Amino acid sequence: MKSIKSMKIRLVPALLIALVMAVTIRLGFWQRDRAHQKEALQAQIDRYEHASAQSVGAQPVPLAAIEYHRVRAVGRFMPEHVVYLDNRPYQDRPGFYVVMPLQLTGGGYVLVNRGWLPRNADVRTAIAPYSTPSGEVTVEGIARADASRAFELGEGGSAAHQQIRQNLDVAAFASETGLALQPFVIEQTSDARDGLVRDWPAPTMGVERNYGYMLQWWGMAAAALGFGLYAARRAAKKEI
Repeated sequence: MKSIKSMKIRLVPALLIALVMAVTIRLGFWQRDRAHQKEALQAQIDRYEHASAQSVGAQPVPLAAIEYHRVRAVGRFMPEHVVYLDNRPYQDRPGFYVVMPLQLTGGGYVLVNRGWLPRNADVRTAIAPYSTPSGEVTVEGIARADASRAFELGEGGSAAHQQIRQNLDVAAFASETGLALQPFVIEQTSDARDGLVRDWPAPTMGVERNYGYMLQWWGMAAAALGFGLYAARRAAKKEI
């Protein structure tokens, strides 16, 4: 009877160790799969970079079908709806991203992240001078889901009818302005000699982080196995 009870007692920690190993090994494979997905996406982005630019017109284009693609749009900027995204540093200097709707020549609208503008060190809300062409322009760039996102506490200055904001949601801005916006933002790369900086950071997938987590989870599985073998050996010595 005693040996049966001791066998049951040893079975419980063995099952717990097996459960820990199963979970951590599975999480390691999940992180590996996430890394592979990001690598595939990075390869797609690299291909898009060398592909021909797609024309943007009035017909809505799903974000999933155009994100990271090179695009070209022809239209007129609408400075009356400009938004300055705050807390966008460039080379350790504080500044704004200048985001402005473009009224497309063939109908429809699209938001354009025109570039970076330094912030006045003395007057936070003062906007440095830059130029906006009044006529028809051709804008080339990369289709992005948004004009970048910064940490935001509460509304963070992103309430409606404010020019200086922390973040800008495309759908919310379309509702606010009544403009039939495309569901993406063009990150402008074409030079316009307008006083704005367009030195965009390359999109990072964070693949190294996923591989790091993968090794951590598998390391935990190996540690659980080692602990189980050690505990089993000690228990066997006690019974001798």
